[in-house]
Amino acid sequence: MQLTHILSFICLLFYSAFSWAYAPLNALPEGNRASLLVENLDSKTLLSTQNNDQYFPPASTLKVVTALAAKLELSPDFSFETRLEQSGKNWVIRFSGDPTLSTNDLKKMLSSARDKGLNKINGDIWLDNSTFTGYNRAIGWPWDILGVCYSAPSTAITLDGNCVHASIYTQKEGKTRVYVPEHFPIYASTQVKSVTKSEQESSQCGLELISSPDNHYQLNGCLVERKKPLPLKFAVQDPELYTQRMVHSVLRQLGIKLQGKIRIGSPSHGNTKLLASHHSEPLNVLLEDMLKRSDNLIADNLAKTLGRTFFHQPGSFNNGTAAIKQIIFAHTGINLEALPLVDGSGLSRNNRFSSKAMADILHYIWRNDDKLNLIALLPVAGESGTLKYRQSMRKEPVVGTIIGKSGSLYGSYNMAGYGLDASGKPNSVFVQFVTDYFPPKRKAGEKPTVAPITKFETLFYNDVVKFSQAASQKHLGQ
Repeated sequence: MQLTHILSFICLLFYSAFSWAYAPLNALPEGNRASLLVENLDSKTLLSTQNNDQYFPPASTLKVVTALAAKLELSPDFSFETRLEQSGKNWVIRFSGDPTLSTNDLKKMLSSARDKGLNKINGDIWLDNSTFTGYNRAIGWPWDILGVCYSAPSTAITLDGNCVHASIYTQKEGKTRVYVPEHFPIYASTQVKSVTKSEQESSQCGLELISSPDNHYQLNGCLVERKKPLPLKFAVQDPELYTQRMVHSVLRQLGIKLQGKIRIGSPSHGNTKLLASHHSEPLNVLLEDMLKRSDNLIADNLAKTLGRTFFHQPGSFNNGTAAIKQIIFAHTGINLEALPLVDGSGLSRNNRFSSKAMADILHYIWRNDDKLNLIALLPVAGESGTLKYRQSMRKEPVVGTIIGKSGSLYGSYNMAGYGLDASGKPNSVFVQFVTDYFPPKRKAGEKPTVAPITKFETLFYNDVVKFSQAASQKHLGQ
């Protein structure tokens, strides 16, 4: 019993620190807003009640909510299906918004049809995009990152992750060249200057990307001289045009002759015959990829799919986020109606969430994880996914003792998840929302220092671990 009293006193000290003036927050620069919530899963003993009803941009922690809605609404064996059908003299590829569909998958489908003796298309090939409708990018997505792959458009006709890999090389006399593998049907050019580091710092000249709707990418600005090429990932701006060109290329490779054209849409209704189909990995695999790698395209295409299945109409950002709210309320009783949500990934700056609502979601997942099996899909501090190399999670006692989902957006640094007990099981739930975080920029010549957010997180996560371990020891002492 003496151990129990001591640990209770420790928890009381934690509670006092969090409730009045939590010291680690002093590591953050002026102007920030923060909401912290830490509580025991069994007893709901609170360590923090700071700003828990205020709204914050959730960033990628929103993927936990999307994952829960998908688990509640879709069957465990759900997968995205892409179908190759024959309709009269036309062929139709019916896309489902599969975020993992590759050109090689399409090639296998068309090859299967050819192997059945169908090596000539007397009509057109139609690329059916009717499963989704509305915007390909959610309201509030930052305009300046639309050219890079983590903001690839969310589309029914999705191929190769709507992402193209390229690279840029520095050359002599201040020149650069950009390389795109020849099988990608895009065009990239460079006017970037190759400069020394001192020239770059004095001119304040950085690397800029301008993308156009016809999948043309223009690189401008400056790049510091380097021996190896700089890898680039371009978000495909027009996935339909990209897919048209890739299908043309695959038809040539397979020797399938096309009499007509490759069109977007679907031919007039008539009898169809299934020629081949492709299924993505099942839901659990998709969710693990989405949560561990923080894949925005999977999250947004799943959100639109939820809108389609829940409302029985083409999916969109609008009905997808509405479906997420209704699905979660119907199954859990958690009311998210007042929270502004505009996508499933958290990429939009217009999303808002509270730490209390996020904690409620995490509590529900924990109570029902024997059916949901979601916690095991989350990254582990210092060991997997987006948390593997996070500076504040790579050392003892934090490494391996926290499971959670990170989320970062301009000025926001978030985390939501579970602290583990001594046996490695979730014992506490925690939410960290930090926004309006704008530390002073390091001046030229100054030595690198530990970022304020890293200092804060290191202290905070240490406290989360101490609380979780203390609570589990208290339980054992009883």
